Amino acid sequence: MSERAPAIVIIGSGFAGLGMAIGLKKAGFHDFVILEKSEALGGTWHDNTYPGCACDVPSHMYSFSFDLNPGWSRMFAPQPEIRSYMERTADKHRVREHIRFGAAVDSMEYDDAAKRWNVTLAGGTVLTPKAIVSGVGALHIPAYPDLPGIERFQGTAFHSAEWDHSYDLAGKRVAVIGTGASAIQFVPQIAKEVEHLALFQRTPPWIQPKPDRKFPAPVRAAFEKVPGAARGFRNGIYWTLEARAVGFTIDPRLSGPMEWLARRHLRRQIPDPELRAKVTPDYTIGCKRVLLSNDYYPALGRPNVDVETSGVAEVREHSIVTADGREYEVDCIIYGTGFKVTDALAELRVTGRGGVKLQELWADGIEAHRGTTVPGLPNFFMLLGPNTGLGHNSVVFMIEVQIQHVLSCLRLVQESGADAIEPRPEAARRFNDRMHRRLRRSVWSEGGCQSWYLDAQGVNRTLWPGATFEFWAGARKARLEEYSLHP
Repeated sequence: MSERAPAIVIIGSGFAGLGMAIGLKKAGFHDFVILEKSEALGGTWHDNTYPGCACDVPSHMYSFSFDLNPGWSRMFAPQPEIRSYMERTADKHRVREHIRFGAAVDSMEYDDAAKRWNVTLAGGTVLTPKAIVSGVGALHIPAYPDLPGIERFQGTAFHSAEWDHSYDLAGKRVAVIGTGASAIQFVPQIAKEVEHLALFQRTPPWIQPKPDRKFPAPVRAAFEKVPGAARGFRNGIYWTLEARAVGFTIDPRLSGPMEWLARRHLRRQIPDPELRAKVTPDYTIGCKRVLLSNDYYPALGRPNVDVETSGVAEVREHSIVTADGREYEVDCIIYGTGFKVTDALAELRVTGRGGVKLQELWADGIEAHRGTTVPGLPNFFMLLGPNTGLGHNSVVFMIEVQIQHVLSCLRLVQESGADAIEPRPEAARRFNDRMHRRLRRSVWSEGGCQSWYLDAQGVNRTLWPGATFEFWAGARKARLEEYSLHP
């Protein structure tokens, strides 16, 4: 069943989808629809509702540059406040009227003859737009560990991204698998109410103190009423965060001050030498995401919390057995094991020009021209595509740069009278070869470091290997010599 063809389909209503929609409207493109699989907008900020959920990028930077929020309650906003900001922004720019909720995309196939895409939804409906903008991001497919015997477990189990709020943790024996960005936020919250918490740690994260504080009413008033105050504060945050890229991308030795701060934080918050040894990383800071917390380490020191580092040997009906033979009786298992980051893009069901499938184009690994377009996929754009993630600053900045890139591509099509645009293979090859040469010299590839940034071949397909202003300089405007226009 086909419907009227919108000119553009946007997939997802998180920061990427909302930003793209607003950018289209500002540029005069109003014939578009946003397909959102959930029943509400917000993307990852709608899905993740675990206790303590908050952003680990300062609020004034983790927001749109064209829609500053002077009313952030604190330096690092909690999930409900970020979600509220997104709702208000959508309403302010009248984006909600373009959203179709409960519309999960099943497949996308390019029609060479019609020069349009066939976008098939889960219910069988087919839309035929001229262009697609994927704003699905990478943090939406929960990753689960392959634990021996997990199918035998008789208790309650859920992922932090699918928190079961109907289950009362009070007085329960809980096992938490994983110590990533989500776990360090919810562990301190639940440790106060459970009978016992066994935290299974594979690799300890580097953690720095979180400079979080409430903004007093006079400060919020100044952000709102004093011209340039909020913008200046945001700019200060941007350059402070940007400075961290030097150690990550140029020379890991330049991250010495960051490591010193993290080690001092660890010594101050964990006096017990045995526990401190368990949670001290043995890899270069920055190799994995550097986390921020003031209450995670103290939570590990509680008498009802055990940090287990020997690994899971077996899961039984009501317990977990470790590799060194200890058995923990558990009522509930919570997975804080992150997301399938590279798989989230690689599993897209996309068929391009000439019937080529995205998986064939990416047989040697996922990649895109300037993180946004792929040869063989006309009028197909990705926000937060390969190598546009960050380990040091706000991805909302990267999203806004990519939106400008997409708009400039659409203008090239419009002004030339062409039907479609796609990157030249040789331009995409030059860009990706140059980028991966830089990545091989970065901290993320040093000393066999393993992280979710890397794919199965150990190649970083996730992060941008430089300063964000470098990405802005190269990607904010599509260059005609790098693209082919199809008449």
